[in-house]
Amino acid sequence: MIDFKEIEPIILLLVSSFLIRQTLIYSNQSWAKSYSQTISFLLLPIITFIITKTISGNIALSLGMIGALSIVRFRHPVKSALELIIYFDLITLGIATSVRTKWSIQLVIITILVILFVKFFGNYFRKKGKSFYNISFNEGIEHHDLEVYASDYVEVLENSEHLKNMINDKENKEFIYKLSFEKKRDLIEFKKKIENEKPIKKIEAQIL
Repeated sequence: MIDFKEIEPIILLLVSSFLIRQTLIYSNQSWAKSYSQTISFLLLPIITFIITKTISGNIALSLGMIGALSIVRFRHPVKSALELIIYFDLITLGIATSVRTKWSIQLVIITILVILFVKFFGNYFRKKGKSFYNISFNEGIEHHDLEVYASDYVEVLENSEHLKNMINDKENKEFIYKLSFEKKRDLIEFKKKIENEKPIKKIEAQIL
């Protein structure tokens, strides 16, 4: 006979992991969309839960499990601090569920609320023409990029919050500005704004 009390924590972990994944995707964290990340999200808390349940109350087995797990290494490079924190969050979720379900539910709620809070707060500041945080090319967000080639210094580009890099190519006597946008609409509007700037020679847009 199947003991449904033993299955309940597994179902809770699956639902919790899926909710965290969907919240990240909603917050434009595109790295969470992939097949490998989806499987990791769903299995990692359950694996941690089973390990914790297995070794609890057995010191000899605990030491043996620690030795076995020390062999395991992440071969896939973690691309951002957020990705590492989410992995740790999922591991903690599995441990918390094995000890007390209430803690795991609280952890899931807090995780989702924090992600959504940062998302909405960032949108609020963007509407005010300000930036709550800077865009990072390594954090898994899909960017729309703009490269501008100019024969001289362009003030509107230098002062833009979207500017990520500027190269002064003295050999070819040109300035290369690299800008990044989260929204396609913002890139198009900015491109129209700078098209008539005299020093600008060429504009290249990479829209995803």
